Amino acid sequence: MAVATVFTRAMRGITAESVSVEVHLTNGLPNFCLVGLPEMAVKESRERVRSALKNSGFEFPVKRITVNLAPADLPKQGGRYDLAIALGILAASQQLPPHAIGNREYLGELALDGSLRVVNGTLAAAIAARSCGRTLVCPSQAHEPASLSANEVFHASSLRSLCDQIALQQPLTPCPEAVNEYTEDQPDLRDVIGQRDAKYALTLAAAGRHHLLFHGIPGAGKSMLAKRLAPLLPECTLAESLEIQSVYSAVAKTHPFGIRPYRAPHHSASAAALIGGGNPPQPGEITFAHGGVLFLDELAEFPRHILDHLREPLENRQIQISRSGSRVNFPANFQLIGATNPCPCGYFGTSSCRCSKAQVDRYQSRLSGPLLDRFDLLIELKPVAMSQWINGENSAQPSTEEVRNRVAIARARQLNRQGCYNSDLNSAQLPEYAPLTLTLKQQLAKVCEQRGWSMRAWDRVHRLALTIADFHESEQIELKHLMQAIHFRSASFGQSN
Repeated sequence: MAVATVFTRAMRGITAESVSVEVHLTNGLPNFCLVGLPEMAVKESRERVRSALKNSGFEFPVKRITVNLAPADLPKQGGRYDLAIALGILAASQQLPPHAIGNREYLGELALDGSLRVVNGTLAAAIAARSCGRTLVCPSQAHEPASLSANEVFHASSLRSLCDQIALQQPLTPCPEAVNEYTEDQPDLRDVIGQRDAKYALTLAAAGRHHLLFHGIPGAGKSMLAKRLAPLLPECTLAESLEIQSVYSAVAKTHPFGIRPYRAPHHSASAAALIGGGNPPQPGEITFAHGGVLFLDELAEFPRHILDHLREPLENRQIQISRSGSRVNFPANFQLIGATNPCPCGYFGTSSCRCSKAQVDRYQSRLSGPLLDRFDLLIELKPVAMSQWINGENSAQPSTEEVRNRVAIARARQLNRQGCYNSDLNSAQLPEYAPLTLTLKQQLAKVCEQRGWSMRAWDRVHRLALTIADFHESEQIELKHLMQAIHFRSASFGQSN
């Protein structure tokens, strides 16, 4: 009787769960039995492993082979267990010294010739292995995402080359260090002609991490402004970069290291594409925008039931997807910016509008009150005067780099004061970190009563006023800050003249 154990990782959402591959060889009729809740792709690994071992110059044991993937109640998908199974068979059959496998985890799919193929979730596996005091060995094609873990991660191109290094106790090939890919070649705020209020609102949204909605006629610059929000945000910290990369690595996608995501799904996207879904559950656009910006253009063209799915992740900064036998949490800490026309033709409030009042009401009702209530800034964009184009009035406006520096200062003030951004403050924290004088409370209460605003709107105006104060380096909220916050909240969708 011979038993060997090799460690690897399974993916549940974007989390890498530890899996022990236990291989037992015993005399009897030749058989290969794989247990531990494997799906069909995992069961097919016996053929891949058999061919890979033979083509790599090893013997496939003519015995009864039992492979257990523990824990048994964790579903196993894909070919990610091939390398661990092959090493387990080699160790159990004494073709490889069992002690030489060492305190490592092995991840990779085997080709029939014994070469290694990359699998999803390499970065998450490397981070999880480090937390357990182990190192990860992955295919050479996966060394870039794996190297981001800031941990000692090794890679190999084939089963034969890896086993030769293990048997001879040679040092394995380490993954190179990650390189920050942040670049200044991004859209500049100076490219937007006019729209001073909208650019100021965009700056405030970046400074306090507030959600923002632009509405106005076509061609006013809504999409152009939205694309300039992500470049205004400070560079990612190492921890934020790892979180972002883990999301993309979990689905075998890549994203430039150090750059905040900017996702802009089309309004025809399904609920599963936007929120996440499938079986096993897969992340959607709100998770791919984690740590960055989610831009929903033509917001009113999205089906209302899909938009209402956004309400929970906007509050909780994560989304939970439940399926039969599984429940997965995906991160969804994104900044939402929306853009919409005020009516089906887009020219409501002008002489060019061809829509009836019923059509306008029906179009605007696609955005529910609870969803609109979650936007901190509601900005109406007016057409840019031709004189501004001719006179080049934008040359004196600050660049994206200059604004980003001011945004970074404002964000640093928030983190030093309360340990989070202003948009993350709850109702109990606001009076502690941003007290309002009695006069300011009375002023805000009067406005809320006149406009029928909820207590959620009160808190959002309060947070925005604090961000305005931080942006202007004021130690406390003043009346002018509060009035600006009320102004940016007052341009409600559908109130064009």
